[in-house]
Amino acid sequence: MTRSVQALAYARPSALDSSQAGQLLGLETSGGLTPRGAEAHPRFFSGFLTSPGIAARGLLAVADVASTRYYQRTLPASLDPVVTGNGDRLRFESFSGCCGVYARLDVLQDGLDGARTGHGTTNVDVNNPLREALSRIAGDDPLHLRVGPDEMAVTTLDGPVVEKKVPLPDRWLRGFAEAQVVSVGFDLRAELPAAEAVRFLRSLPRSSGNASRGARWVVPAGKTLRPTTRPVPGAVCLPGPERLVALQRVLRHATSLRVYGPVADGAATASAWEVVLPGMRLTLTLSPDASRGFSGEGGVLDALATDDAAADAELVSVLLAWEPQIDLADLAEQSGLTVERVRAALTRLGTAGRVGYDLADASYFHRELPYDADRAERHNPRLVAARQLAGSGAVVIDTDVAAVTSGERRYQVREKDGMLSCTCQWWADYRGRRGPCKHALAVRMVRRGAPVAGGAR
Repeated sequence: MTRSVQALAYARPSALDSSQAGQLLGLETSGGLTPRGAEAHPRFFSGFLTSPGIAARGLLAVADVASTRYYQRTLPASLDPVVTGNGDRLRFESFSGCCGVYARLDVLQDGLDGARTGHGTTNVDVNNPLREALSRIAGDDPLHLRVGPDEMAVTTLDGPVVEKKVPLPDRWLRGFAEAQVVSVGFDLRAELPAAEAVRFLRSLPRSSGNASRGARWVVPAGKTLRPTTRPVPGAVCLPGPERLVALQRVLRHATSLRVYGPVADGAATASAWEVVLPGMRLTLTLSPDASRGFSGEGGVLDALATDDAAADAELVSVLLAWEPQIDLADLAEQSGLTVERVRAALTRLGTAGRVGYDLADASYFHRELPYDADRAERHNPRLVAARQLAGSGAVVIDTDVAAVTSGERRYQVREKDGMLSCTCQWWADYRGRRGPCKHALAVRMVRRGAPVAGGAR
C-alpha cells in the first residue's frame, strides 16, 4: 500500500487557558490555503461560542473518529482534524484510520455569537492534554475560541515548536474523497425528535461482536426507527452500528437526529447520521461494511476517466471562493458549462480534497484539504490499470460491444442505456455498486478519446 508521511507543524500546542476574563480555547493551526495563498499558520476565527460545552464535546467526537480504527483495531497514528473557515461557519472534519467513518462538526453562524470566520483550510492541533481539558468543560460559562495564532503572535512566530509526522496512505486519501461522492446520492430518510433520537442511539451496541456483524437495516415508523432484517421499501442501511459511538458524546444536547441514505436496492449501502445541536451539527457517514472502507467504492472513477472533466475542473476551481454552499447554476453561468459538466467537475475536485458535501444543505462547499490529495487519483489502482489497458491496445470496440484483453483472458463489455457491464468477476460480484471495473473504465476512455498511458496489460 502506497503511503507518505504528513508533517504537521504548529507554533505551539493547542490549549485551554483560564484567566480573570474567562476561558480561552486556543486551537493552533498548521500550514493551509487561504484566499491569500499558502500560510504557515492561518488565522480563521476569534470570538465566543454560544454553546461552549456542546462545541467541546462535538470537537472531541471528531477527534475520536480521527484516532480510531473500527476494524482490525490497532494503535494508529492520528491525523489531526481539518478545519475550514467558510465565512459564516467553521467545519471540523476527520476520517478514521480504517477508512470507514467520516466525521464533521459544523459550527454554524448561530453557534459563533455573531462573529464571522476567515476563509481557508488547515489542520488543527488536538493533543491529549487538550482533550482532557475539553472533557472537563461543563455548563455554558463564556468560552472564547481562537482558531490560529492571536494577532500579537502573527508577526512574532519564529517557527514551529510542535511537529507531528503521520503516515498518510493513498487508501485514506481515496476514502476521504469517496465519502463526499457517496453522500451526493443520499436523501433525507428519517428525522427523529430528541427523545427518540437518544433512545435509538443508546440502544445500539458500543463494540463489535456477533450482534453487529453484517448489515443492519432500520425503517422509519412514526417518530422512531424500527429494526428490520431485510431492506424493505423505505429502509436505511446501518452498517456496523457500533461505529456511531462517537455520537454518544453529544446525545444529551441533541434536538433531533436526521438519517440519510440512498434508495434501498437489497445490497448494503453507506448512510449518514446527523445529530442536530444548538447552533451546530455533528454528522457521521459510515461505509457500507465495517470491514470495508470508502476507498474501494469507485464512485469517482467515471469522472476521473474523462478528459473533459479534468479541463472543466481546472476552470471551475478558479471560480471557487470558499463558499459555504456552492450554487451549481451560478457556477454553470460563470463557466459557460452545463450543470451536468459542473457537477462532474466538482466530483473530480472532490478527489483532490477541494470540495466537500453538506447533506443538510444538499450542496457542495469549498475547502482545500492541506495535503497532496491528487495522489488519490494518480495511484487509484483501477484507474491506473484501466489507463494501461486503454494505452496498450487491449480494447477493441464494435458498436455496443467491446472486447478487452487482460492477461490471458478476454472480456466483453456491453453498453445498455448508458451503463457498461462486463463479463469479469468484479462485475459479477458487485454489478456496478462499487463503481466500474477496470475493463469498463478502459472502454469508456477509448470511446471518449481520453489521454492514456501505455503499459503492461
